[in-house]
Amino acid sequence: MDLLEERLGGDYVVRNASVSGDTTGGGRARIGKTLATHAPDIVIIELGGNDGLRGLPIETIRDNLTAMAEAVTAVEAEPVLAGMLMPPNLGPRYTEAFRKVYEEVAESTGAALVPFLLEGVAAAEEELMQDDGVHPTAAAQVRLLDNVWTVLAPLVAKQQPEIAR
Repeated sequence: MDLLEERLGGDYVVRNASVSGDTTGGGRARIGKTLATHAPDIVIIELGGNDGLRGLPIETIRDNLTAMAEAVTAVEAEPVLAGMLMPPNLGPRYTEAFRKVYEEVAESTGAALVPFLLEGVAAAEEELMQDDGVHPTAAAQVRLLDNVWTVLAPLVAKQQPEIAR
């Protein structure tokens, strides 16, 4: 959060409404109140990884991500989906369907898409991932910001062109 505020130059207030261990269902249940409380211009939706690790149905994940992106658009904010990938032990059919769900939701809702939030982190040096092999470390945060920034910068530039540097 501090890294993003720093990159934005203090012209935006960044709020972290995440809940550790949450699923798309939890995010969907909270999105209305969160949008009403914070009145955001841009919302980054980074959910789905816990759904996938639990093997929840792709249709459920798709419906929840779609509902959240549509809720963001309904309040005239810009939705950004941060995609995730699943480990291969869940099977090729599920992992491919999971990967595609972010693309499908972005296409159907007009949300901006970060294809894989952990790009350059998940398969990188050990210090970028926690021992669980699922969660990034503090050392990975700059790379995660860079991954999001490639998609976020054009949205910010539409609102305040001098920020997207």
